[in-house]
Amino acid sequence: MESIELVKFVNTKVIPICIFLIMMGMGLSLIPKDFKRVVKYPKAVSIGLINQLILLPLIGFVLASVMPLEPEYAVGVMLLVLCPGGTTSNMFTHLAKGDVALSVSMTAIASIITVFTIPVILNLSLEHFMGKGTEFSLPIITTMISLMKLTILPISIGMLIKRFAPKLADSTQVHVSKFGILFLTLLIIFLTYIQKDIVVSALIAAGPVSILLNISTMAVGYYSSKWLGLNLAQRTSITIEVGLQNSTLSMFMALTLLANYKMSFTPAIYTLTMLFTAGVLVRIFNSKFNRADKPKVQLDIAK
Repeated sequence: MESIELVKFVNTKVIPICIFLIMMGMGLSLIPKDFKRVVKYPKAVSIGLINQLILLPLIGFVLASVMPLEPEYAVGVMLLVLCPGGTTSNMFTHLAKGDVALSVSMTAIASIITVFTIPVILNLSLEHFMGKGTEFSLPIITTMISLMKLTILPISIGMLIKRFAPKLADSTQVHVSKFGILFLTLLIIFLTYIQKDIVVSALIAAGPVSILLNISTMAVGYYSSKWLGLNLAQRTSITIEVGLQNSTLSMFMALTLLANYKMSFTPAIYTLTMLFTAGVLVRIFNSKFNRADKPKVQLDIAK
């Protein structure tokens, strides 16, 4: 009985509070002009958002449909691809020398838009993969309100702190990003412990689709932005933003809103994949930037 109460407490209290803090941390890095960037630099933001909000869900749906997945794991794929990027993507963009302002703008805008798209598309996905008349469904308005409380509200609070206490915001934001990764790690450990009997089978079942989804969406993000003429820093941002999803939010929806542990396994496994590939990309993009800087350095020396 105690373990059941602990699980309930984690699902309904700990996870929502931690997501709130993580999203508030995103707001700590935002200023109003980040949203104006959509108008000022529409090309890069538009390409990024098309990748994030349209191509990513389409690729996820195709993979979930054609690969031999149990319905719950397929829904897990959709939970993942419908979510925006998270603060982790902003941190890795910084490490990879990408356009951090673009990354933050994409994350913030996508976080607002997905509040309204997630409940509608997720219900359609549940019906498609679980069958008509499934017991799993989300009340659209109630879900939108829940997502607003966990995204728009904390982001707004973070922006207010940034506006009136910028030094506090700047010093806190770095720690919040690190907390996000730590919490995500602990959440995966928690899920592994609670569902230890099916962990191996879940890895075998959902591992391949997680790897394929991560690599394919990053490739689409990189090459689409390259072919459309974006610079290396912008391509770096879009590649990482598309590949690193807010898996904490997707696990929250699986565990709390849908009350299904099996649906949370795909996002959990994807998290391990995306953190590994993000680390590899940091090295690759850093190498690209270093090579791009060499001629300039040699020219300066010659002068």
